[in-house]
Amino acid sequence: MTDTVTDNKKDIKKEDKKQAFLREIEEMYRAGVHFGYSRSLKHSKMQPFFLGSKNGAEIFHLEKVYPLFNNALDFVKELGAKRAKILFVATKPEATDIIEKAGRDLNMSYVTERWLGGTLTNFEIIKKRIDFFRDLKDKKSTTDFSGMTKKEKGRLEKQLLKMESRFGGLVALTEIPRALVVVDSKKEEIAVEEARGLKIPIIAILNSDCDPTAVDYPIPANDTAVLSIEYLIDKLVKAYKEGMKGTKIEK
Repeated sequence: MTDTVTDNKKDIKKEDKKQAFLREIEEMYRAGVHFGYSRSLKHSKMQPFFLGSKNGAEIFHLEKVYPLFNNALDFVKELGAKRAKILFVATKPEATDIIEKAGRDLNMSYVTERWLGGTLTNFEIIKKRIDFFRDLKDKKSTTDFSGMTKKEKGRLEKQLLKMESRFGGLVALTEIPRALVVVDSKKEEIAVEEARGLKIPIIAILNSDCDPTAVDYPIPANDTAVLSIEYLIDKLVKAYKEGMKGTKIEK
């Protein structure tokens, strides 16, 4: 009798996992995650993740993408459990608002403008610029540059505006991040190269023209459609929050 009950529980768990799997595949399909680029642009190392092509464009095999995506989610949960810092990177127009929202939601840094060379490899220099920018913002908010001439105020306002576009998303970056989340590893190749050089794990949403072996946690997917990017990033954010629940800050 006991063996029968145990077997029934196992069967129920298997069925639950199967239903969860099918539900995730359906959600990914609805978000358009499966659409790749033209066949002429494909990277040879992406071949194992293709189901076929339609109207000249590659179609990702979502059942093969699913385990890779789950690996990325599991890693992000681990980061959340440690309260580890993540740097979000995406400069393509379709992804910038989504990445900024994710960064703000988790109080993490993000890059949505041009990647500044040395952001990681020359971090101490970049950090000084970020600190200066932060101090300048604080000074403006508390004193509004009182005691300065109109010309001096104008000069500092102009400097602040310029620095905002460069460092605005990096204010929370007080140390080297423990991981990068990138949308389109090919477009963000400089950021990827810097992270690889420092052995910083990279989670990347990458389309059919990218090399999946260039990052640690590849997510082969449509990286140009807003709905697809939003779906995947939202899942990563939720995974981080899930990892945070009931855990202690890593020292």
